[in-house]
Amino acid sequence: MKGLSILAAFLGGAAVGAACGILFAPERGEDTRARIAEAIRKRGVKLNGKELESLVDDIADELNATNS
Repeated sequence: MKGLSILAAFLGGAAVGAACGILFAPERGEDTRARIAEAIRKRGVKLNGKELESLVDDIADELNATNS
């Protein structure tokens, strides 16, 4: 049971680290939005162009609000 807790803590830390890397990466907003859109498509989310753009904008706005 303890090993499972350690694994969960490690995976949680890795996820937080990846999110921080994206948040603080010195990329333009346009590039970040393109990366988010690509990640969404890779996970099989099927949206039309306008819906995808809206979702990406919402995610980017949340990331910017978290950064501020």
